[in-house]
Amino acid sequence: QVQLGESGGGLVQAGGSLRLSCAASGRTFSNYAMGWFRQAPGKEREFVATISWSGSTTYYADSVKGRFTISRDNAKNSVLLQMNSLKPEDTAVYYCAAGANYPALVPERYNYWGQGTQVTVSS
Repeated sequence: QVQLGESGGGLVQAGGSLRLSCAASGRTFSNYAMGWFRQAPGKEREFVATISWSGSTTYYADSVKGRFTISRDNAKNSVLLQMNSLKPEDTAVYYCAAGANYPALVPERYNYWGQGTQVTVSS
């Protein structure tokens, strides 16, 4: 089992920045690729970014490429999502997830999920 917990969400104006954190506990963190997903009201959960087990490679959704950066610290069992130049359409609940596969772009490929953190971007 891996337990995940997100933090860092909040309300920000368009053009602003937020940094989301995901803390992991349980099994060896470095055995898992990590991903960030988001879900807006009335919409399906969508892929945002993923990072490989060592952190050497990353992959982003086109909608966030160039604005968001995913990183991980295996010594601290954590993964971060730095979000810059935020837009109102980035408003959603953001989830971190852990899975065995990389790159994995659909929720079904992940085994463990956090409870989510709300990000709201005002125009």
